[in-house]
Amino acid sequence: MWQQTQCFLLIVSVIITGSLSASWNMVVSPEVTVSRGEDAVLSCSFTHPQQQSYSGTIAVKWEGSPSNSILFFSCSVRNESMEVLSCSVLGLKYFLVGNPRQGNLSLLIREVQLSDDGEYTCKVQLDGWRDYREKKIQLHVTAEPQILSLSVVETPRDPNNTTRRLQCEVEGNPLPKLIWLSASRKPIVNQVQLSQTSLYRLTSSVPYSEEEVLTCWVGSELGEAERTYPPSNTVKTPLIVQGLITVLLLLLISAGVIVYCCRNRRAGANPDPVYENVGTMNDRLQCSSSPAGGDVELQVAHYLRSV
Repeated sequence: MWQQTQCFLLIVSVIITGSLSASWNMVVSPEVTVSRGEDAVLSCSFTHPQQQSYSGTIAVKWEGSPSNSILFFSCSVRNESMEVLSCSVLGLKYFLVGNPRQGNLSLLIREVQLSDDGEYTCKVQLDGWRDYREKKIQLHVTAEPQILSLSVVETPRDPNNTTRRLQCEVEGNPLPKLIWLSASRKPIVNQVQLSQTSLYRLTSSVPYSEEEVLTCWVGSELGEAERTYPPSNTVKTPLIVQGLITVLLLLLISAGVIVYCCRNRRAGANPDPVYENVGTMNDRLQCSSSPAGGDVELQVAHYLRSV
């Protein structure tokens, strides 16, 4: 009889434990994809057997990137209370957007960056319950190709010589393709060095000589970008200076012509007094009474005496 009672209790215990365990449920979005700079919401919710009557503490934990599976966010709250959530947060970009009392544990990540890309774990535990529930979410952060730097790097080859190379550092997710272009937009394939410096970064370089114009081009399914060395404003500077000098010379020549024309006009409007007197003299010679005999020289002498 006692053995039958023990067996019955064991069966009941297994049934009850199994039913309680089966009533635990957690739902997440297995994968979330967002673009760099946007906000990401990692959805996570749960239910448990005593959802309506449970009065203990609900502990919420988030683990994963960017802390290498180290706990970076945790909150706790009593189910039957109006108290504010008591949270411990690593940084100021993580917020619990759900209400644990309603089984919502969703996490908001502000302005995600490539460093936020990775796997996260949503975890919940109740007071008096040995077990807990957890599920993983994969966050994918995409980023358009971006050129971080383009500069000339000099590497000493021996005490008297240095090697000059143009180096381009790019970033993107998925990792972009990098191509060097000549001034005529033809791909450069000789002596190109390429290395992946991180999950999302590439560094490439090519030999460079003075006054050479080269372009670093990167592209992926999300877009493309390019940058030219030397910068276009540096190339255009001599042309701009030359143009300004030409304009100034034209202005000076125009000013000289204007001044010359003005002087000629003034000279025409105000003739020289000598020439004016000669004209008056001629008029008077024609109009004055001439001496007898009409000799021209005598007429002039007569006019001078009269003046």
